[in-house]
Amino acid sequence: MEYILRRDAIDVLRKILSFRNEQLAGYSMLAYMDDLINDQTGKQTAKPSAAFFAELEHLLKGIVGKSGVYDDKTPAYTKYEGVRAARLRSVELSRMARAAATHMEKYTCGLDPETIRRRSRNKLRILKYFNATELEWDQWQWHLRQAVQKADTLRSLVKLSDQEYEALQLANREHIPVGITPYYLSLFDHEVGGLRDRAVRAQVLPSLHYVRRMAEMKARDSQSMDFMLERDTSPIEGITRRYPNVVILKPVLTCPQICVYCQRNWQIEEVHSQQAALAKDKLDKAIAWIADTPEINEVLITGGDPLLLSNSRIESILSRLAANSRIIRIRIGTRTPVTLPQRISEAFVRGVARYHVPGKREIIVVTHFEHVYEITPQAMEAVQKFRRYGMEVYNQLVYTYYNSRRFEAALLRQQLRLIGVTPYYTFNTKGKEETKDFRVPITRLLQEQKEEARLMPGTVRTDEIVFNVPGLGKNYLRASQHRDIISILPDGRRVYEFHPWEKKLALAGTYVYQDVPIYDYLKRLKADGEDPADYRTIWYY
Repeated sequence: MEYILRRDAIDVLRKILSFRNEQLAGYSMLAYMDDLINDQTGKQTAKPSAAFFAELEHLLKGIVGKSGVYDDKTPAYTKYEGVRAARLRSVELSRMARAAATHMEKYTCGLDPETIRRRSRNKLRILKYFNATELEWDQWQWHLRQAVQKADTLRSLVKLSDQEYEALQLANREHIPVGITPYYLSLFDHEVGGLRDRAVRAQVLPSLHYVRRMAEMKARDSQSMDFMLERDTSPIEGITRRYPNVVILKPVLTCPQICVYCQRNWQIEEVHSQQAALAKDKLDKAIAWIADTPEINEVLITGGDPLLLSNSRIESILSRLAANSRIIRIRIGTRTPVTLPQRISEAFVRGVARYHVPGKREIIVVTHFEHVYEITPQAMEAVQKFRRYGMEVYNQLVYTYYNSRRFEAALLRQQLRLIGVTPYYTFNTKGKEETKDFRVPITRLLQEQKEEARLMPGTVRTDEIVFNVPGLGKNYLRASQHRDIISILPDGRRVYEFHPWEKKLALAGTYVYQDVPIYDYLKRLKADGEDPADYRTIWYY
């Protein structure tokens, strides 16, 4: 095992010392270290950070075979055969299971009876504030009308920290879209600073860093906000195409609720914006473009959130797509089961189900549960409505700092399966500067998959971990041959070269990406009460 780590560390060093990779990174780690040691030019070389030294230390430990990851003691079961070996191995497996359970017990699920009672009290408080009834609470249009956007309104409904309130005030002044449905607000804990609801709050309460960066970039109309380079992959307004057979259709560019980490935050409008829906003539042209492109056989309807549209408008889009006999699959990307489950009415699901024809065409719902605290009886019922009509519901997890603690994502997948949702993708958070607070090192995704998800049954760990390459599409992180570490910057950031999915199919460019420092991530975890020793293997991915 130590030999394998040694081999991998040597391979990383070889790539870092490659002249080609230095050109790609625009920086030579070797030249930088030489300048630090033998600076005879008098130039002021930037001092290396603690994160840089930590990377260098672990790289060298790996190279000399002294990572410290493994105990010297050989597992007892390897010394025996037969039943005795099996029993000793069973003891070891039970130890692993108990360790996993200890971590998972730290996280509260939204189906916990005490949590349900607490949220019932939250609901009553919110209804009282809006002078509304239980009947109105069950109507999704009411939640949409009352979507909370103003800092002062939010502070009247739930306790906010000074920094949360300041960030919301600034967002309001700078016209940065904010929106929280009353339903989702009921998932907040009324107190400030707890760990139970921090992932819920982080979804919708922008940080000061986020708001300041957004205001900066909007002021100069920065194209850098379009991280996925949709401007280069949109042949017509309302359409994005990155793959041969699949196309994205965006009929609306806002949501009942605005997520802070949204990859399309540069396009997303205010919740009640009249400009958010794609104009009828443009939607007609987009659907006609799909019909005129015979290679397309699958459509992902997303946005924004398409379920913001009325039943009749959604059914109209589905009907027109279904009239194209080549379309065998329609995916609906929506967060409403999580943020507004009242939207998933029996009438709506029945209308959608008309276009789900086994053997001919399937309708799939793709949603975004980010944490077990978002799983509620109402969300479960919304999912089950689709399932009762034979439609599958899949989950795309955006892996952020707020769901990245040990076994946090593993527990989410386990609970999602119990409510009828299949884990589908786990996305690395987009490398956008304004969402820096959300980003985690790529190595943490790899560690989570190998050391936590791997302990779960195969039916639970069905998702694929991916990095979305701007302008190109998904890079499968599980396969190490699809990326290379090509440098380590003085601030401790690893520099990666990602290969395109077209590799070996067609000529396409690679993509160079600067990650967040592992050292800084571990330091942040420690400040939040985590033991960095639990993550010690992270350096060797």
